[in-house]
Amino acid sequence: MANRIASRSLAYHTLIAAVLVSCGIGAVRADEGRWILVDTATHTLSVFDGKKREHTYPRVALGRGGAANERQIGNGVTPTGEFQVAWINRSSPFDVFFGLNFPNEEHVERAYQRHFIDIDTYYTLRTALSEGRLPPQDTPLGGTIGIHGLGTGDLGIHRRFDWTKGCVALTNQEIEQLARWVQVGTRVVIR
Repeated sequence: MANRIASRSLAYHTLIAAVLVSCGIGAVRADEGRWILVDTATHTLSVFDGKKREHTYPRVALGRGGAANERQIGNGVTPTGEFQVAWINRSSPFDVFFGLNFPNEEHVERAYQRHFIDIDTYYTLRTALSEGRLPPQDTPLGGTIGIHGLGTGDLGIHRRFDWTKGCVALTNQEIEQLARWVQVGTRVVIR
């Protein structure tokens, strides 16, 4: 049984890599095109064009649970890893919302290995990823992770605390400025 699951996992890894490369997903590297780096240690968000830093936002808020490479629904953790902007909502209660393709392949694998998700959820998530679709957002890993503005929130709280449910937040003015550089497919690295 374990060998069969390992074989399926390897087959899925290979299939996902082929699909993502053929769709151009994951093909943008740090030296190509515009991308975003969220540095959770310094609470900054930087926009790069290739290797050249174009702009840095000096204070972003993260999830109340901090940042980590493991996330479960309700723990308020901002997931670390490499993502892409999967959708943009310009009518969000948080001004503009850039939705990320969370959970990604690494999060799904890690969650399954640590028994955070069952085999059915694992294959549902892996199938969505292999087909280039947004993974279901209502699993035990949670979802609707993104970069957004403050909306009608308190600027004083934003400047002093990590207050989101797992997203990265900027002020409304900053998210509006960021919107000039971001599009669906923009690479986002959270570290």
